[in-house]
Amino acid sequence: MDDKNMNCAACRPNIWIINHYASDMYENLEGRHYSFAEKLIQERYKVNIICASTIHNSENIVETGKEGFTVKMAGDIPFVFVKSAPYKTNSFDRIWNMFTFARNLVKLKKKLLLLIGKPDLIIASSPQPLACKVGLKLGRQLRTPVVVEIRDLWPEAIFVLGKVKSNSLLGRMLTAGEHHIYKNANAIIFTKEGDVDYIKEKKWDADQGGDIDLNKCFYINNGVHLARFDQQAWGNSFEDEDLDDDLFRVIYTGSIREVNNVGQILDCAVLLKNNPKIRFLIYGNGNQLESLKKRVKDQQLCNVVLKGFVERKYIPFVLSHSSVNLLNYSQSKYNWSRGNSSRKLFEYMASGKPIISTVKMGYSLIKRYSCGVELNEYTPDKLAEAVMTLYHAKNEDYLEMCDNARKAASDFDFNVLSKKLINVINYVLGNNDYEKGEIEFKL
Repeated sequence: MDDKNMNCAACRPNIWIINHYASDMYENLEGRHYSFAEKLIQERYKVNIICASTIHNSENIVETGKEGFTVKMAGDIPFVFVKSAPYKTNSFDRIWNMFTFARNLVKLKKKLLLLIGKPDLIIASSPQPLACKVGLKLGRQLRTPVVVEIRDLWPEAIFVLGKVKSNSLLGRMLTAGEHHIYKNANAIIFTKEGDVDYIKEKKWDADQGGDIDLNKCFYINNGVHLARFDQQAWGNSFEDEDLDDDLFRVIYTGSIREVNNVGQILDCAVLLKNNPKIRFLIYGNGNQLESLKKRVKDQQLCNVVLKGFVERKYIPFVLSHSSVNLLNYSQSKYNWSRGNSSRKLFEYMASGKPIISTVKMGYSLIKRYSCGVELNEYTPDKLAEAVMTLYHAKNEDYLEMCDNARKAASDFDFNVLSKKLINVINYVLGNNDYEKGEIEFKL
């Protein structure tokens, strides 16, 4: 590196990204913060991703040794793994895992300062709320500004599921903790466009006499690394006879568990079983897979193929061979009024194929880009009707939806989203490069 580049590198901020679950990104070499870090490092920022030593939905653990942490490189990206208690289920063990990660990160502060340097900015990402709390604590101790990234409105999500009542003592305590995080952050990044409405609903914003300045709230959705998606789509092919025929393929990818309600896709398939040109391909694994296989056999659903587990690197290839991709969500177990930030949505868009969503969303990107169909009501009849609408669509209308899906994906490419993140960094650090209005857009 020449002297000019060395000087440029020296003036770039040192960023700590705290994401409890980023260990998955280290293993898969992809994901939101992996892509952000990749781009920031290309722009000569110094970046470290700090995560737990445990790997979500896996019994694997990254050994941290006597130091209580270890640093491993994923390409040019340093991942700092902090020793955290193991867990297997969504019970007290997982809460203890969250707590030990936060506690040990604070204890390791001095060692980390010596190893990776004092941060100029900390980005602390939910949905694990203690990650945001520990980010704010480190920010106070180090006199460093903190951006909190809210990837899921918590605790609202557990209120919707009915696990905790919002007006209970615990519910009020959790909401107070959430308010504290928003109030004390130097900036807030929401991943759904309508999430700022939540602050208004709570009357926490300054315009209604609250203590949160909405000018520090930004919107950066999840997205897709288009170049990587295309490379995988054409470079990671595999033999699958169900992707080679000339049928109209309705493809679902994801977990096969009760919460995903994949059985309702089979209910729709029953209604369309007499149409030999339509086939449902379901890729994924979960505790309901075997029972659904039995149902397919018992009901002789020749138009359904349960493909089972497929490695993530093959998902772009699968999606690119669909006729339509299916977002299969529950209407009642999530508040969709504020939008959608699921990674799957943007992978579906990147495939350049129309999308059917089983829920109608607020701030709908599917509607905005005219790249698919949303159901007002999720019933087998309504889903079958949506499938048939796309099946019978005029060729020019179908191709227009395909083009619109790719246009949407390009607007949410991580190269674009990373520029928005850099703008937030400039805002927080008071740099002259900050461009007001660069990040938000409204329907």
